[in-house]
Amino acid sequence: MASSYRTQSAKRWLPLEANPDVMNQFLWGLGLQEDDAECYDVYGLDGELLEMVPKPVLAVLFLYPLTLKTEEERMMQLNENQETKGNVYFMKQTVGNACGTIGLLHAVGNITSEIKLVDGSFLDRFFKSTASMDPLQRAAFLENDNEMEVAHSVAATAGDTEASDDVDTHFICYACVDGELYELDGRKSGPISHGPSSPNTLLQDAAKVIQGVIQKNPESLNFNVIAISKKSGFGGGLLFVRLDYGSERIGASRSDLVPEAPVGEGSLALVGEVADFGDGLGNTLRSASS
Repeated sequence: MASSYRTQSAKRWLPLEANPDVMNQFLWGLGLQEDDAECYDVYGLDGELLEMVPKPVLAVLFLYPLTLKTEEERMMQLNENQETKGNVYFMKQTVGNACGTIGLLHAVGNITSEIKLVDGSFLDRFFKSTASMDPLQRAAFLENDNEMEVAHSVAATAGDTEASDDVDTHFICYACVDGELYELDGRKSGPISHGPSSPNTLLQDAAKVIQGVIQKNPESLNFNVIAISKKSGFGGGLLFVRLDYGSERIGASRSDLVPEAPVGEGSLALVGEVADFGDGLGNTLRSASS
């Protein structure tokens, strides 16, 4: 499948692995204060399991497979007039396989008033430098930033699975800005509104949109969700939702991090399909846009 869906770029990075340890170290190293965010696991998108996510949720990332269906929809949206809203931080993607990093930048860029960045850190400098730029200028700024390229490379090779750019999944971000749920995808022309939302309902609202994508691609298996939550006294932070969707495993098992699933050897109903957890192990996926 695949190569035909990839972003055409002179520069290509290795994809980031959807691994909570890797992404925590990546964000902390770039300037997100360590006491502000942390990684946790969850096992599905139904209401009861979403209630287990630490609150408040500030942003949601979604990893999905690039298929003929998703690419047809993307091309249709490229022809729509999507104006960049004044308070929405959005940037284009011009570097191949950079969607994991751009998803994180979209998330952090739209919650800077809710989190703490280390003064003078990469993230602090990046958002101050790009605040007045348009989406393409921000993309060029990132593409030419050697510090970020090195940091991304270190993170991409720190995962549990072998780094390879031969993958066809893509990370996007959902954020609530000024009472609206926005989809932020650097491969599209601008932010896409999915209607009213709020900080209290962001995760549930994003889950509904994500369920729609999954239902439109019933033959695809590689879906992964990440929520960024404000860390509180009882814990919180980056919640990684890794799904065994269908009857096959997605990516590499990580028995060291994920305990026996509550359902044991059974299955967990998810979005009208069956998520087979088998021995209860989680999964690690690598993201890549093409």
